[in-house]
Amino acid sequence: MTDAKSGEMPFLEHLEELRNRLLWSVGALFICMLVAMIVVFDPARDIIGFLADPVLPFLQGNKLIYTHPADTATISLKVAFGAGLVMATPVIGYQLWAFLSPALHRHEKKLVVPVLLGATLLFASGVVIAWRWMLPVMLKMLFGIQSASMTPMISAGEYFSFMITICLAFGAIAQIPLIILALTALGLVTPSMLSKFRRHAMVASILVSAIVTPGDVLSMTVFMAVPLYGLYEVSIVVSWVTYRVRQRKSRATEPSIGGAGA
Repeated sequence: MTDAKSGEMPFLEHLEELRNRLLWSVGALFICMLVAMIVVFDPARDIIGFLADPVLPFLQGNKLIYTHPADTATISLKVAFGAGLVMATPVIGYQLWAFLSPALHRHEKKLVVPVLLGATLLFASGVVIAWRWMLPVMLKMLFGIQSASMTPMISAGEYFSFMITICLAFGAIAQIPLIILALTALGLVTPSMLSKFRRHAMVASILVSAIVTPGDVLSMTVFMAVPLYGLYEVSIVVSWVTYRVRQRKSRATEPSIGGAGA
């Protein structure tokens, strides 16, 4: 219950609310992962073989190898986790909004439906684009710089870890313009503020890319840092448009407010 004097929820109740929201999010992820596991572990569908398509042209007629008896199960679980995370995105986003909604105004709460839909579509689109287009280009460049004295024998575990990391990273990166749009609509950021942090965004892009693709400077720079910073620049444009619309609406309401005061 809220404090009668301040109208605010006590700190311990905030923690309890956060715990409940996290439990719902984890539960949704677990259920979606179970559904994905049913599909992934179905031998008739061969989801693993389908997801391995981008790397097969570079294996010189060979197949992905595995070196541990549990590798096939581990890989299937990783794929199921990635698919489950994509499917659970709307629920996780809703739980985040439900936790923050008491602090929002009525007009700000109207953003929840388009933001949740946009977040889901952008995350799924980022994953698909990364797997369908970015990953093949990345693999082509990486295999193109190998020595003629080496034969590619890529393990399934390494490939799928690389693929899932890249796809989920691109899915998360694709959220940046939407997040900036929502923050600008709420009045928390402005285009001028974002412009001042261009250098910080560039450094952050490199750091995030180094974490996602450690040890691979080429992939880190060309395929992760550049798109990440590019999305930040797109976000500035999105913020500018949203900011102008917000200002126009504010000016349109000023006369009516003034008239009501008179």
